[in-house]
Amino acid sequence: MSDEPQPQQPTQGWAPREPEAAAETGANPKRPKRTGWRRIIPTWRMVLGTFVIGVLLLAGLFFLGYSMVKIPAANAFATKQSNVYLYADGSQLARDGEVNRENVSLAQISKDAQHSVLAAEDRDFYSESAIDPKAMLRAGWNTATGKGKQSGSTITQQYVKNYYLAQEQTVTRKVKEFFISIKLDRTESKSQILEGYLNTSYFGRNAYGIQAAAQAYYGIDATDLDAAKGAYLAALLNAPSEYDVVAHPENKAAAEARWNYVLDGMVTKGWLSASDRAAMKFPMPKEATVSTGMSGQRGYIVDAIKDYLTENKILDKDQLAVGGYRITTTLQKSKQDAFVDAVNDQLMDKLDKKNRKVDTYVRAGGAAVDPKTGKVVAMYGGIDYVKQYTNNATRGDFQVGSTFKPFVFTSAVQNGSLTQDGRTITPNTIYDGTNKRPIVGWDGGTYAPENEDQGSYGNITVREATDKSVNSVYAQMAVDVGSDKVKQTAIDLGLPANTPDLTASPSIALGPSTASVLDMAEAYATLANHGKHGTYTMIDKITKDGTNPIELPQKKTSQAVSREAADTTTSVLQSVVEGGTATAAQAAGRPAAGKTGTAEEDTAAWFAGYTPELATVVSVMGQDPVTAAHKSLYGAMGLERINGGGAPTEIWAQFTKAALKGEPVTDFDLELQPGADVVQPPVTDVPSDPATGDENTGGTTGDTTGGQDTQGQTEGQTGDPATDGGTTDGTTGDTTTGGTTGDTTTGGDPTTDGGTTDGTTGDTTGGDTATGGTTGDTTGGDTGGTTGGGTTTGVGPQLTTRRQ
Repeated sequence: MSDEPQPQQPTQGWAPREPEAAAETGANPKRPKRTGWRRIIPTWRMVLGTFVIGVLLLAGLFFLGYSMVKIPAANAFATKQSNVYLYADGSQLARDGEVNRENVSLAQISKDAQHSVLAAEDRDFYSESAIDPKAMLRAGWNTATGKGKQSGSTITQQYVKNYYLAQEQTVTRKVKEFFISIKLDRTESKSQILEGYLNTSYFGRNAYGIQAAAQAYYGIDATDLDAAKGAYLAALLNAPSEYDVVAHPENKAAAEARWNYVLDGMVTKGWLSASDRAAMKFPMPKEATVSTGMSGQRGYIVDAIKDYLTENKILDKDQLAVGGYRITTTLQKSKQDAFVDAVNDQLMDKLDKKNRKVDTYVRAGGAAVDPKTGKVVAMYGGIDYVKQYTNNATRGDFQVGSTFKPFVFTSAVQNGSLTQDGRTITPNTIYDGTNKRPIVGWDGGTYAPENEDQGSYGNITVREATDKSVNSVYAQMAVDVGSDKVKQTAIDLGLPANTPDLTASPSIALGPSTASVLDMAEAYATLANHGKHGTYTMIDKITKDGTNPIELPQKKTSQAVSREAADTTTSVLQSVVEGGTATAAQAAGRPAAGKTGTAEEDTAAWFAGYTPELATVVSVMGQDPVTAAHKSLYGAMGLERINGGGAPTEIWAQFTKAALKGEPVTDFDLELQPGADVVQPPVTDVPSDPATGDENTGGTTGDTTGGQDTQGQTEGQTGDPATDGGTTDGTTGDTTTGGTTGDTTTGGDPTTDGGTTDGTTGDTTGGDTATGGTTGDTTGGDTGGTTGGGTTTGVGPQLTTRRQ
């Protein structure tokens, strides 16, 4: 064998193949590179890889969070700080912070109450997991898309937030809540979690936990709650303050809707029979009884301040619950005490609740505002917060009556409004004050409001009509101005835009709206401040933990109405005090302006008045202490009735005198509208009003001078000499008129609308030869109108009861 290296033969199958050979054996060719737009499209391998990596990453994060987040000890709520409320001078007004809670076991909570809460908050609680991702995503989406801030939390999550965590809305807190809820669901039973939730939830009235809530609202233990009462307490969880129908009667409809939702849910889940559900009536809660630390006026003030803080987004309910705030109010102790004394002296001490049932209905509310600063310096909420929970100064469910009338006149001056016959509306513009006179110029149908005690006043100036609170004049004025403009002026002066029954129609002048006493005080303070409006405030300063100041909203002042409009209104309201329905206000011993008012069926009597230094509103209200229904005040205090010129004005006078004691007496500095002192009688020859028929029909045209048509229009075909104020032959009338108008000296029987049968002595200004009749002269007779012309048949608002 040769020592030379032998050539190695390749192993079979090892030699590289030629392309042709590869093709012949069926091997895959090299994948061509992706070009163009295909390069940006991920392959399925990439998608799958990303998904797998994402799942692994999320799983890793979940287990990391699960291992890191521990179930903490309960939060420090049980030892939370009190909030301290101070008068303007720094003296203590009230202190809250005692947690009203009594923990009970689930066995001590009725099944009906348990099911009610589940129906309201989490109907699948026993079958679902600790978290509901679908609900969380839905809540997040609704919040992001502007459908309102919503909760996607289960009962377990809510319990974790209440018991273990703080209330702040942060991502960190939500993450902790997520993991603690999962862990808690593994370590505690559903019954334990539900028990904890029911003992930590807030139900309003400073009641934490369902046992405290059952006592606060119904005076019973949680074990005695039936389905109806349990459903109401469950409804409160959604909005504790708003759904308290005793504290906020105006929200009763919303509370009942939530109550029905809870009961319907119980039927759906089989926890309540449909027959039992159908027989249930809304269980009206009782008046609240609270700690004596909130007795007297303290509780009313603290509640009003809390509402003010939350409504103005200064502090929310959760922050207040944590406590530690020192709140200096604008209330002045001397004035606060003076208000209590005035109500007791002029009203409460005169009641005989043992012998007169109506006296048990009597309540009072009041508020006083410094016109120059907008600060609330005193507030009267009721006889005692422990005995009467509802704050009568802030509630918004009693009609304001004729205290609204000044806003109508202010709007007239502000807008330069004219009567139907083109005269500027001033304090001395003459209107027709006849009782039940149909309003002219409104296309909403026939509306003929009653005056108090059916009084008819004939031709009367605006000033006199305000003194006597003449409804027919002010309803007509509202049409002359435009009821929509009247509404806007009221809002500009200070009434909330959402005030119930603040509706643009002629009846707006009679005060069917239900603004609160405090709202009305704010509006009257604007008039006292020459038309400048600044939203009222109850807070001077707030500190947290004694040092950290809380930022308060900047005070904004605007010229709501012109000075001439406000001051001219003031001059008219001075007459009400000097010789109108509010002469009792003179006892204050200072220049004063104001207006009385009475609600429908005398369920409330008002006086809203002011001096240059102080605007104060007082209302005496009637309410059944058991059913909370509004009650008439006929016979209260042993009087035939309580009206605005009685107890409300007397309380106002005593309070104002005491509150301003020692301060210089100042007069109003008024700038009146041009021509305010000029008497403006109605025009006697005016064009036809569309609502009264055309004069070519043979009838006469009712006078349209600011609504001077006093008898309405009923005939519309031929002028009747006995009723239409015209003549049959016009024998002595001017040849261009063909008729006469009854004169006050000879014609003008009140029953015949100021006309005569032969026109022998009438004025020659009325009647057209084409009509055969005349227009009643407003100087002739007591009524000065006609019955000719057609009437509209629509039905307008009929607020025809007494409003003084």
